Amino acid sequence: MERTRSSSPIDRAPALALLLAALAGSVHAAAPLDPQGDYLLGDWGGLRDDLKRDGVAVDLGYTSESAYNLDGGFDRDHKLAYADQFALGATLDLDKLFGLRDALLQITLTNRNGEDLTAERLVDPASGQVSSVQEVYGRGNVTRLTQFWYQQRFLDGGLTVKVGRIPLSDDFATLDTGFQNLFLGASQPGNQAGEIWYNWPVSQWAAQARLAGANETYLLAGVFDLNPENLDPDNGLDLYNHGSQGVIAPLELGWEPEHGLGGLPGKYKIGAYYSSADTPDYRDGGRRYGAWFVIQQQVTRRAGDRDRGLSLFVQGTWNDERTAYVERYVSTGATWSGPFDARPHDDAGIGLAYARVGEPYVDQATAGNIGLPGPGAPGYVPPQGEEWNAELYYGFQLTPWLAVRPNLQYIVHPGANNRIDDAWVAGAMLNVTL
Repeated sequence: MERTRSSSPIDRAPALALLLAALAGSVHAAAPLDPQGDYLLGDWGGLRDDLKRDGVAVDLGYTSESAYNLDGGFDRDHKLAYADQFALGATLDLDKLFGLRDALLQITLTNRNGEDLTAERLVDPASGQVSSVQEVYGRGNVTRLTQFWYQQRFLDGGLTVKVGRIPLSDDFATLDTGFQNLFLGASQPGNQAGEIWYNWPVSQWAAQARLAGANETYLLAGVFDLNPENLDPDNGLDLYNHGSQGVIAPLELGWEPEHGLGGLPGKYKIGAYYSSADTPDYRDGGRRYGAWFVIQQQVTRRAGDRDRGLSLFVQGTWNDERTAYVERYVSTGATWSGPFDARPHDDAGIGLAYARVGEPYVDQATAGNIGLPGPGAPGYVPPQGEEWNAELYYGFQLTPWLAVRPNLQYIVHPGANNRIDDAWVAGAMLNVTL
């Protein structure tokens, strides 16, 4: 990464002077709601750009996901469910601010609210859910400290070390898609391994290192504190909680060529994790462990523009069935950036995901069914097996700061319960850069 030489703190104008100068206005400043601007709220009279030049990049975002059950599912009573997230972040370039070369500090707060249509209507509450038709929902309606980490680069960028409060999904098993269905997004081990891998917006104390290799390869390794107290909404802003049960250690080997197949960018990743914590054991197992892979490759370009074209992806996870909830998972799909010349910034996608709940988990969960008359009896737990999730979406980039993605989802065996009718869900995702 190219580095810019910074001035000393003494030479820079005080923050108050910057604020006054920005409020005085700027010829090139973007006003709020400017359809050509980068932000809904504008650039604050030029203050936003001034802060970034001085080493403080502010990131404000809002995402909402709506879902409506058209047909099928456990409860056919129609419902519109709405979930959203506000995110407030700041990236501090410590070189520009304090002369600390190749160093960054990231701070992000998130606030999530709403409800999940999958839990409310699609699955049998006696057995529970596997995926979700609203990926932004999760981990409680609460404000959280999602990122609070320090990053330092060494060896001319060949080694990057990050320490602090980090969500595991920030860097491991990542995938770039615009789907609303949880199982067609990134960092899938966190959705299937059980309560050991915490995805965004939950963070953990951690340390990780990324070593760049030859020909755009890398090795990424980390150690994350495994503490269930991090999931408690009452601890959303706490830096430390008692109750650590061990660590989870992920390892990933990747290749991210800028000029891969056909001269187009791609991502190829394979990884594994191991947890030292005591976990539920469904078949005389031990510690939890598992593996994943991610492949994403752009295969076409539109009118010579590398930012427009068709990309294909496939990803999968495997978890030790003796201790994990979902034993196997795989998804595949295609995304298309700038599909039409008249809409060069729109995108579209189609995807299909498959997951299977582990037999040892099912055996334990349904052990109490022996002697019961059958489904519907008090205390009966429906056995779980396989679930399929499919989604088709089209994203309208209405302005640089506003995108709307209507989608249609189809779920086969919601909650991995083959006694529940397959469900059709209409959804819409809204992304706003504030």
